[in-house]
Amino acid sequence: MAELILDGSKILWHQDRLEQWKKGEKIVPITIDMALTQACQYNCEFCYANLQRNKPHKITLPIMKNFLDDCAEVGVKAISLVSDGESTANPIYEDVIVYGKQVGLDMAMASHGNTLTEAVLRKILPALTYLRFNFSAGEPQRYSEIMGVPEKNFYETCENIKTAMKIKKELNLDVTIGMQMVLMPKFGDQIIPLAKLGKELRPDYVVIKHCSDDKDGTLGVNYNDYEKLYDLLKEAESYSDETYFVKAKWSKITSKGIRNYNRCYGTPFHLQMSGTGLIAPCGSFFNEQYKQYHIGNITDPNIRFKDILKSDRYWEVMDFLASDKFDACSMCETLCLQDKTNEVLDSYKKGLHNLKAPTGEKPQHINFI
Repeated sequence: MAELILDGSKILWHQDRLEQWKKGEKIVPITIDMALTQACQYNCEFCYANLQRNKPHKITLPIMKNFLDDCAEVGVKAISLVSDGESTANPIYEDVIVYGKQVGLDMAMASHGNTLTEAVLRKILPALTYLRFNFSAGEPQRYSEIMGVPEKNFYETCENIKTAMKIKKELNLDVTIGMQMVLMPKFGDQIIPLAKLGKELRPDYVVIKHCSDDKDGTLGVNYNDYEKLYDLLKEAESYSDETYFVKAKWSKITSKGIRNYNRCYGTPFHLQMSGTGLIAPCGSFFNEQYKQYHIGNITDPNIRFKDILKSDRYWEVMDFLASDKFDACSMCETLCLQDKTNEVLDSYKKGLHNLKAPTGEKPQHINFI
């Protein structure tokens, strides 16, 4: 089985885009992370989406079909329904996943998973590259407290995970099914229970990641406190076996929220979009207070996404983030989505990396960089 990279960037496997970028050419995103709504049925304590609110617009199926057609036409490779909302709260999500696959895009989704019934899973799993269940506790009471829902949701979602794995095996699907814990330091008591729960439910993996905070520290994450959890995280990883993988995102957990670069080069390769249809370079800038970074909206009937990608406004924003007028250390959130890609590209700019193509077998989910 090819390597599953859960703590790093796959940008080096996309030499075509890198060559364009090195020449100063305008590139098309490899991966786009987006949501279909800003709504959510959960109220997670760690939720960054509450800091990303912007002017609401409704994303409909015709809008998404146009968007996905444009993505396929211009060369976007993958769409992940992972952003500032719970995409299952928009009833079009099943058709969006299936249609995206039909037009040649790799499709993926992260969800709390509570509404993913067997009928839904049988429809979407054949069209997905990966499905990730957001599951940040290993015990029912703590799940309820951390994720802001009744305890029954814990048991229901566990059944949905088991059902997803049953369908995967029955239909011999390539889809990867995982569970993800967003770890705030005060959730440390749930690290081992979650690793044990995963061992029982048997998803392909459990990943334990840091909690991103904004530049003002609104969520109150003390990155130094993660150090107290290192032994627990190592113990959790010891529950891995031949068909079950537990992985902590060590590089970000141990970084203590400190970047080693100042420019943001990664956003043209890995674009983020809001569940309102807003196109901004990344989730740090969805909020209305960051209008200077807002580019356009896919719900606008007067312009298509493929035209927005070519627009002066799009590249004005992207070029600003890569300029000496922008400081990633002080002007945006900590440990962002593009962080690992930024590290690679910044090393190249500093003469420390040649961006040479890796040798050996390609990892899984190659188009989700």
